Amino acid sequence: MIRRLICSLAALALVAGVRAQEWYPVGENIRTRWASEVDPSCPRPEYPRPQMVRADWMNLNGLWNYGLTAASSEDFESEGRILVPFAVESSLSGVGRSVGKDKALWYEREFTLPKSWKGNDVLLHFGAVDWMAQVWVNGLYVGEHRGGFDPFHFNMTPYLKKSGKQSVTVKVWDGTDSSWQPRGKQVERPAYIWYTPVTGIWQTVWLEAVPQTHIDSYHVVSDIEAGELAVEVKASAFRLGDEFSVEVLEGGVGYDPQKPSSRVLASAQGCREVRVKVPDAQLWSPDNPYLYGLRISVVRDGKVVDSVDGYTVLREISKVKDADGYHRMALNGETLFQLGPLDQGWWPDGLYTAPTGEAMVWDIIKTKEFGFNMIRKHIKTEPAGWYYWCDVYGMLVWQDMPNIGDHHGKRSYRGSLFKNFGDERWFSNRSDEVVEAQTNVWSRDSFIGGTYCDVPQEWKDNYYREWTNIINALKGFQCIVVWVPFNEAWGQFDTEKAVELTRRLDPTRLVNEASGGNYSFCGDIQDVHHYPGPAMNAFEGKMVNVIGEYGGIGYPVENHLWKISETNWGYGQVMSSGNQVLDLYEEFAVRLMELKRTGVAAAVYTQTTDVEVEVNGLITYDRDVVKVDEKRLAEINKNLINQ
Repeated sequence: MIRRLICSLAALALVAGVRAQEWYPVGENIRTRWASEVDPSCPRPEYPRPQMVRADWMNLNGLWNYGLTAASSEDFESEGRILVPFAVESSLSGVGRSVGKDKALWYEREFTLPKSWKGNDVLLHFGAVDWMAQVWVNGLYVGEHRGGFDPFHFNMTPYLKKSGKQSVTVKVWDGTDSSWQPRGKQVERPAYIWYTPVTGIWQTVWLEAVPQTHIDSYHVVSDIEAGELAVEVKASAFRLGDEFSVEVLEGGVGYDPQKPSSRVLASAQGCREVRVKVPDAQLWSPDNPYLYGLRISVVRDGKVVDSVDGYTVLREISKVKDADGYHRMALNGETLFQLGPLDQGWWPDGLYTAPTGEAMVWDIIKTKEFGFNMIRKHIKTEPAGWYYWCDVYGMLVWQDMPNIGDHHGKRSYRGSLFKNFGDERWFSNRSDEVVEAQTNVWSRDSFIGGTYCDVPQEWKDNYYREWTNIINALKGFQCIVVWVPFNEAWGQFDTEKAVELTRRLDPTRLVNEASGGNYSFCGDIQDVHHYPGPAMNAFEGKMVNVIGEYGGIGYPVENHLWKISETNWGYGQVMSSGNQVLDLYEEFAVRLMELKRTGVAAAVYTQTTDVEVEVNGLITYDRDVVKVDEKRLAEINKNLINQ
């Protein structure tokens, strides 16, 4: 009720007395059933940051004015309304327009702050904006952020009027694959495994009232042997003599940090890292996803200055050697075969953004029901709520860094899986610099022969900045057990330095240095991709060996396809029924069982859902049809994990 009230107040500030009648989904492509449930007065109303909950916040999602200008323009005129937080290219944005490197996308809206916020600082939060965002408040320039996959915020207090309506303006530039920023599967000319560009705001925009001294972030590391949590807290305007108080609250499976328990199990105080002993500690796992509540406060002269509610878990991920001498992944000291789908996180109506919170959670629940215990989040990040629900449902996560390019330069592309598609479609929008930088060699089935992209230092610096921000933003979600800096040599460079940075930022997880190659043997995991059937053509005795991608069994379901006019595509033979898909899937599982016995520690099946013309999902792109028998699929998967 409080969430809805705040959203309603924000909507009234935007369009006084008028319900967002100007919005409707655009385009003729398929949509999910949740598209009809999108409320244009406040889409995606759920609290955006479940690990740091404060009562005083306002959701700014909804209808904003928008316009497209030349990239160099310093102002814009409104061309209509766009529904935030859906990218401008998406159906649910109500716009459905392309942007490109030569244009800028502008947003603007008004809002009114609650009177009760007077005397507090006001933070303006963006969940994610792809790619470069410049922000003004009341016509005054606030700052710039570069990065399409990490949250950021500005303290807008100095720019606010004393009363009345306030305004925020955002200018976005996004070069997609014609430039050098991380962009995942986005290309200006989508086909096969490459998808529609995503430009602009694609996660929640929100305001938060905080005292001048306030908690910025915290990070928790478990010591499962001691049953202890080490909580490192960072705060703004922290004074000499201030202390952090950490209370561990009674939790449980499905613990909700927005409704914290009143029962305190343990507490401790300190000035930076606070260690709390948890009595009768329960360990988190896929079979027992137990969450503890956290209440973290800044205490000054015995009084609480600021406080946030959150949660954490006790768990440990490690690399161990089994009785046969193979390296395995262990959860809480016990080896566990990790099996899950490649999850792209795309939606036919919202592109990067699920139409509703229920839709976002549905994918995770289905993955669990299918008998998987892991998800590889493929070259994309998700809103904080997605990781929270993985914590709740006990779903392990491998988190990829979105790639800064691909390995398809003009020479290398002709030898690739898509060589018959035609070079000109891929390269006509890219500069010679971008194309030549990506003319490297991908050695996927061998330890030798792979080469790096010729990446200019500016590209490298940006990669490191974004990867740092992503890890710092997500490392509090304990479902994440593996970081993946590179995929299939796409924009790969200086792997040793990337792994070193990853370990420095978070030494508690395993590092899969290069999913699918090229290999440098500096991480914890050796990862081979093999389509369609699983195979381990390159095996390294000192590392954990996994099959990071296999499968991709195609099955186009009539009336649930992205574009009827284009070729629907899967790896290998395209099937004509769900039974055919599952029969072949089971054959692959038998192969995996043998590979598991001979040292393979995990496997990732391509993929959770169809995405655009790629029809190798277990579920159709619109989420209307599960293509295979769910009970049989779950039995196959659980048997593979447990035997």
